[in-house]
Amino acid sequence: MVIKLKSDDEILVMREAGRIVANTLAHLREMIRPGLNVMEIEKFVREEYKRVGAKETFLNYAPGGKVPYPSNICVSINDELVHGIPRNRILQEGDIVSLDLGATYNGYVGDSAITVPVGKVNPIAEQLIEVTEASLWAGIKAARPGAHLNDVRGAIEDTIRKSGFSIVKGYGGHGVGRDMHEEPHVENFRQRFKGPKLQPGLVLALEPMVNVGGPDVFEGPDGWTVSTKDGSLCCHFEHTIAIRAGGEAEVLTLP
Repeated sequence: MVIKLKSDDEILVMREAGRIVANTLAHLREMIRPGLNVMEIEKFVREEYKRVGAKETFLNYAPGGKVPYPSNICVSINDELVHGIPRNRILQEGDIVSLDLGATYNGYVGDSAITVPVGKVNPIAEQLIEVTEASLWAGIKAARPGAHLNDVRGAIEDTIRKSGFSIVKGYGGHGVGRDMHEEPHVENFRQRFKGPKLQPGLVLALEPMVNVGGPDVFEGPDGWTVSTKDGSLCCHFEHTIAIRAGGEAEVLTLP
């Protein structure tokens, strides 16, 4: 495992990439409403990135020989967990929609995701969103110099387990820098080994993924969209963070 630590100057550039992602997601959050065509989300990101001089990180991404991802944002609805490809689809009252977005700015990546209710949603959906976001912030709080990766994993896991919801396995967070996916992989539950020690300059994208029902998921025929096997609701949040010498991690994907 080769972990690439970032300099203060590199983190400064990543903060700009993260700010672009955060501001774009803030605009998209305000757009989400019943009756919205998902393709309007795709269009907004394309135009916004052109305006600010950023590159779509996700567009044509093709790891491991996969078919290139055809869009600039992942839009996953209800039982779709991650990597949903935008298409002509109208959001309905009571849906929940996950928006996962990356921006490359001056060669460095910012990566973040939010899950947004569409109009009024049922209490289970509300709780799912609250728990998943809370687990992300628990992981961020645990990410301090001298801690180990398992401390972050455990903080995320403990927050989710109390709810009775399921933690998705096989997907999780990751290092990020010039490449969207770098070492280490960050599971959302404890591992047998405590993992690497967190050092200043380590940049991670933490992203808890939670299902109301069972933990099992599958990849659809488009080669990208991941959904729950039992059709239950699922949720996804993500922030890019930098481990800093001062103590608390710096969240790079805030406005």
